[in-house]
Amino acid sequence: MSAHHIHPEFHRFLHRHDKERLLGQRGVVIWLIGLSGSGKSTIANAVERVLHQQGKFTVILDGDNLRTGINSNLGFSDEDRLENIRRIAEMAKIFVSQGIITLVSAITPRGELRDAARGLLGDDLFEVYVKASYEACEKRDVKGLYAKAARGEIGHFTGKDGSFEPPVDANLVVDTELVSIEDAAFEVLEKIRPLIAVRRPES
Repeated sequence: MSAHHIHPEFHRFLHRHDKERLLGQRGVVIWLIGLSGSGKSTIANAVERVLHQQGKFTVILDGDNLRTGINSNLGFSDEDRLENIRRIAEMAKIFVSQGIITLVSAITPRGELRDAARGLLGDDLFEVYVKASYEACEKRDVKGLYAKAARGEIGHFTGKDGSFEPPVDANLVVDTELVSIEDAAFEVLEKIRPLIAVRRPES
């Protein structure tokens, strides 16, 4: 179907502020990037549980989970990685527009991928670099992926065959070789506290 026949209806929907007032929170996308095994998903889970206890509405978009569903047709080539991130960012954009605190856990290994996500999400994106060396993640190897990569059973493995470009402008860096998951989650929660607070109506 031609793009000329598509007529978005956004202008008729309830405004984002209406959703945020209802939820008692502001939407934000907390995008955790880093090598496999760095602690992204574990931190996302810890942050979500605390926010849930505080009465906040959240959703987690986990890269591995999405690759079993909406992104199951994608591989790990440069083109597929870009499409993977585009789809995740588009989903996050929908959630945040509804006032939902959205946690994304995805390796997002290159600057161009992170730029693509920021291009879609703008100021709604809060980027967290979950820092850990390849060697540290290989020792943890919580999913057994590093052992498979060492045996040549996984191609395009990030950090080995595929490059990982550490971000230079992340909103927050948590080094899981130096701090515990609990402390890393606490740092994230402290940084996003002002971002998720509902704005007071102007008098």
